[in-house]
Amino acid sequence: MLTSLSIRNVVLISKLDLDFKSGLSVLTGETGAGKSILLDSLGFVLGNRAETGLIRQGADKLSVTATFDIRIKDTPLEGIFSEYELDIPEDEIVIKRTLSTEGKGKIFLNDQSISAKVLKEIGRYLVEVHGQFDNQGLLNPANHQSVLDSFGGYDEQRAEVSKTYKEYKAAQKARIEAESSISKAKSDEEDLRHWLSELEKINTYRGEEEELSQKRLEMMNSEKLLESLNHAYGALSGNFDIISSIRQAASAIEKANMLVNGKYDNIVEMLSETLVNAEEAMSEIEAASQNVSLNENDLNALEERLFALRSLARKHQCSVDELPDVMAKFQTELNAIEHGEEGLEELKRAEERAKNAYEEKAAQLSEERKTAAAKLDFQVMAELAPLKMEKARFETKVEALPETSWNEDGKDNVYFTVSTNPNSPQGPLNKIASGGELSRFMLALKVNLAKTSNVGTMIFDEVDAGVGGATAKAVGERLARLAKDVQVLVVTHSPQVAASGNHHFKVEKHTEKDVTTTTVKQLAYGERMEEIARMLAGEKVTEEARAAARVLLSA
Repeated sequence: MLTSLSIRNVVLISKLDLDFKSGLSVLTGETGAGKSILLDSLGFVLGNRAETGLIRQGADKLSVTATFDIRIKDTPLEGIFSEYELDIPEDEIVIKRTLSTEGKGKIFLNDQSISAKVLKEIGRYLVEVHGQFDNQGLLNPANHQSVLDSFGGYDEQRAEVSKTYKEYKAAQKARIEAESSISKAKSDEEDLRHWLSELEKINTYRGEEEELSQKRLEMMNSEKLLESLNHAYGALSGNFDIISSIRQAASAIEKANMLVNGKYDNIVEMLSETLVNAEEAMSEIEAASQNVSLNENDLNALEERLFALRSLARKHQCSVDELPDVMAKFQTELNAIEHGEEGLEELKRAEERAKNAYEEKAAQLSEERKTAAAKLDFQVMAELAPLKMEKARFETKVEALPETSWNEDGKDNVYFTVSTNPNSPQGPLNKIASGGELSRFMLALKVNLAKTSNVGTMIFDEVDAGVGGATAKAVGERLARLAKDVQVLVVTHSPQVAASGNHHFKVEKHTEKDVTTTTVKQLAYGERMEEIARMLAGEKVTEEARAAARVLLSA
């Protein structure tokens, strides 16, 4: 609910501070007094486009501040505040917006700076303006489905439709991906079999490249290796016969050790270990010598295999060590071709089951919508006759969408249509109805939708245009009824509507020393009676007009 509005330097308003309360507030005044400036100011602070033409002549900037008493928790606003990392207030929002003559402006929400885009998103949930400034809300067919759903109150069915739609789309995605995978694999099948055959034939293993590289290095230095090994063997078994010398030394120490009662055990042990190591070394050297290949053909064969492995790795854009993994991958893809059709058929069946479940829930939701549409149409039509629109027809269309347009909200296209004359075709609200008719259609709708509205304040701009007498009284009665559920502000030229308000503001224009200023004053009972009398009588207020005003106010 809007609780206060402070305006500085907007067109004809120099300084204005207004406080608002719940219920129905009416704004009256002569044509040209500046009532539209209030709506422009409110629109500006709620995110409408910033126009420097709004700045009062002679001022360097304007500012508008609006305060709202509103609960954010568990409302659509909470999601917006969270998305843009705004502090969530307990029960009040203060929005201040400024604009300089250079076109620069600032926007603050509870002292946090925000963008015009964020302001516009938030403003949608604070105030609805119906009339010449209404370019969204009920006039936008894109909103009609959510409006009907809120009116119908079948949230559980909507949740079921959303859940089954997501499951259907997930199953559809799995089937499409499987088909794509199998299709790609089939197109590559001949190549896969050829590549797999190559890899199976070469039969490599992880680490083979390193082994072959080491062997190649050894074979390229085989003569030097053999020479060094033979020299080592000869050094151990040649003229000096180291092995025999160690044996002799060990035998002599053992004899001496016996004479000293084992005193030289450690020497005996060391010579024994040396003898064992020397003999094993000779054996290893001999074996190594036998394994050194001097065969040129062996080296060529090894190099050919190493070349083949590296060539195959380059072909598959991997390392030699990764070739076994590539072979396994190709085998898996071929298995998918051979066994994938069976899995695909199961995915198709799962998709069909999910689709059927969605269609069933969506069909139930469609029936709920049609029932709610009939109820809404009946209730709106009941409001039209007293509003002097007895020949008009309001109808909520619930039509089936093509399958390509199904979504998590169901299979329906919902939109409101009107016809203002018996022989006229049904058409969109904003295309068929005139300004005054449109406002009354909106009023008839909002009276029935008030309990499900996401906003706390509604503004009607000249909803009584072109009507008077009993019709104007009916408009006032419906505005008052609507104001029991939401705060309502109405700009009116009708005394009957003005008399229906809980609070009355008079907009006046004053000129002093060639400077024109608009002011707004909340009227007490006597002032209010005089204003309604003026609206009844015109420029010269008569006693008869005052008496009629008293009757209207007491009704």
